[in-house]
Amino acid sequence: MNNMIQPENLVYKKPRLMNDHPMHYCPGCSHGVVHKLVAEVIDEMGLAEKTIGIAPVGCAVFAYNYLDIDWIEAAHGRAPAVATAAKRLNPNKMVFSYQGDGDLAAIGTAETIHACNRGENIVIIFINNAIYGMTGGQMAPTTLLDMKTATCPYGRNVALNGYPLKISNLLAQLEGTCFITRETVHTAAAVKKTKKMLRKAFENAMAGKGTSVVEVVSTCASGWKMTPDQANKWMVENLLPEYPLGILKEK
Repeated sequence: MNNMIQPENLVYKKPRLMNDHPMHYCPGCSHGVVHKLVAEVIDEMGLAEKTIGIAPVGCAVFAYNYLDIDWIEAAHGRAPAVATAAKRLNPNKMVFSYQGDGDLAAIGTAETIHACNRGENIVIIFINNAIYGMTGGQMAPTTLLDMKTATCPYGRNVALNGYPLKISNLLAQLEGTCFITRETVHTAAAVKKTKKMLRKAFENAMAGKGTSVVEVVSTCASGWKMTPDQANKWMVENLLPEYPLGILKEK
């Protein structure tokens, strides 16, 4: 039977750059899938020795436990500023930040907008699950209207909380951004496309074209109080209409 397995069917092979550290993410979490894609792209581009990842605060902070590349940990929200310094001091390196929506679109809004406006030659990987996953499921800037969280138990209210922040759409208006896309990883086809978009973003950074942002609309089964299967379905029915997939900008 083993002789009948084709190499292209070995979809669960661990990427070379991912180590054996026990995965801490909750079942159904999108982070592990995105980690795998980032590891594959870096390895396939031959950038293992030339990549610097910036990990901020939130679930994303533990990315450094899994990918065997150089990492810098940043204060909450400051990853784009740290990435700016790392890239300017090491212009031949591939520098990317890996951030959640609470980090990137709340406490780090200023750093995100100004790094993109300057056109820093970095990649920002943005995991958007519309909630603060690590700290107990509080409302995030990306939380949907009427969506219940620990800090808006009756649902997000426009009068009190404002509207969901589509920050990738805002970043697409800035002159310094060269590539903005919104993807997901809930199906095999989506995973394949997201990997392609990550590769394009990394190529842009190495070519000095400006800032690339890859938003990944994601699930948080624990924060949403759902099973992984329910979370995938809820994301498709609720998050994707608010955050439609596709390329938002490509210079």
